[in-house]
Amino acid sequence: MLSAVTDLGSIESTVSKNLPVVSIHQLGLCLSRASASVLNLNCSLILLPMCRTLLAYLRGSQKVPSRRTRRLLDKSRTFHITCGVTICIFSGVHVAAHLVNALNFSVNYSEDFVELNAARYRDEDPRKLLFTTVPGLTGVCMVVVLFLMITASTYAIRVSNYDIFWYTHNLFFVFYMLLTLHVSGGLLKYQTNLDTHPPGCISLNRTSSQNISLPEYFSEHFHEPFPEGFSKPAEFTQHKFVKICMEEPRFQANFPQTWLWISGPLCLYCAERLYRYIRSNKPVTIISVMSHPSDVMEIRMVKENFKARPGQYITLHCPSVSALENHPFTLTMCPTETKATFGVHLKIVGDWTERFRDLLLPPSSQDSEILPFIQSRNYPKLYIDGPFGSPFEESLNYEVSLCVAGGIGVTPFASILNTLLDDWKPYKLRRLYFIWVCRDIQSFRWFADLLCMLHNKFWQENRPDYVNIQLYLSQTDGIQKIIGEKYHALNSRLFIGRPRWKLLFDEIAKYNRGKTVGVFCCGPNSLSKTLHKLSNQNNSYGTRFEYNKESFS
Repeated sequence: MLSAVTDLGSIESTVSKNLPVVSIHQLGLCLSRASASVLNLNCSLILLPMCRTLLAYLRGSQKVPSRRTRRLLDKSRTFHITCGVTICIFSGVHVAAHLVNALNFSVNYSEDFVELNAARYRDEDPRKLLFTTVPGLTGVCMVVVLFLMITASTYAIRVSNYDIFWYTHNLFFVFYMLLTLHVSGGLLKYQTNLDTHPPGCISLNRTSSQNISLPEYFSEHFHEPFPEGFSKPAEFTQHKFVKICMEEPRFQANFPQTWLWISGPLCLYCAERLYRYIRSNKPVTIISVMSHPSDVMEIRMVKENFKARPGQYITLHCPSVSALENHPFTLTMCPTETKATFGVHLKIVGDWTERFRDLLLPPSSQDSEILPFIQSRNYPKLYIDGPFGSPFEESLNYEVSLCVAGGIGVTPFASILNTLLDDWKPYKLRRLYFIWVCRDIQSFRWFADLLCMLHNKFWQENRPDYVNIQLYLSQTDGIQKIIGEKYHALNSRLFIGRPRWKLLFDEIAKYNRGKTVGVFCCGPNSLSKTLHKLSNQNNSYGTRFEYNKESFS
């Protein structure tokens, strides 16, 4: 609902008795234009963080050699949310400014500037300007679409019904189409004859029709002191300090520029989505599906030419569950040069995962491995997209890393542990502190075998200090152990209660003096905030902690 840009200086002489109204009108126009510029900028920037393939490429290549710069790429989601909040705030400003503009156009209608005024006659109902013009109607529709996207993006709706969030968030295509049409109504105008009708000029036709000479006009309207050397209005006008209007002002609709702001990022995003569609068009081959304790399911699969790095994630798309939904899951096993198998662990916490589990796991088989590759069965088609980058890729680039997992938040670290089990020597990492906090003792069995193999590997290689494993059971009625004789090494590292984070950080700082420790967290927000706060605190050992995190809901 962009308004016309009026030449307030040129009409000052005709509305000098209504200066307060002109000031309000001018304020509404300025706010609408300023907020429109901010909205255009943020509507273009908000798409860039969604180009996840591009971000993954920049992170994994040498295009961004600085670790500090690569860490900024991990803030893409935060940047996206910030742009969205900014759009909401300035949309409110924009709407409020145009409500004032619509009223001013109606109340202060002037027949002298018919082509400039949005109203068609004096005291026209402002609601007609909102619902019968292209800028007004598209503006109202954009407000409705934006309201739906905002409300569906709240934490409560995302957790209770992710489908609503997914479908309403894809309304951004409709929003951008409306935005393109919004500025095509021609309400934004500019003056084309500034040379013959400069701002503040005096129309001789109007003064002569009122039988008022220029000196008399100045005596009546010009109350400021005259410049030095001029004591009379006649002397002031003779030296051409007065601008005379040669003709009436002419106005022309401004060329719409919104598309210049959004076309580049929108084309980039569409090109990436097309590339991702082509890349994910071929379904994967499911090797096995396993049910784990505490409602966790593991899927192992293969796909031709699929490559990924430890810490990355993929999105799963199963048309039998939902035609449009894609859900991200961190890789717990990455393909290597010797094996092409990769896998993910899914916690059954929502409608999509429940339907997906029912397709893969028969109700009668909940505790055993099923769907072996040799078994004859009609599997549902499963497509993957990715891989995409995450902060956890940096864990192997520190000399010392502290990895903290809460519950199912262990999944990004599982692929890292699997990589270290294959070969740890190519990486910079030389000491890993692995902390895993769970409420249920059975949850540790998700990766108990992996942890035991990793522990035995480094003991056999005489590197017992390479991995420091600490498991914490936060809720228990008594002393418990992970069932199984082969888990004896883990039982000795199982603690009851929660970690004493301050003492843990002090101990790590003491044994790694003067080094930079990468802190990685995947868990509840409360855990993330605690680690973030401790990472920013100074210590007496010269150890620096760099915080990285991934939060899940």
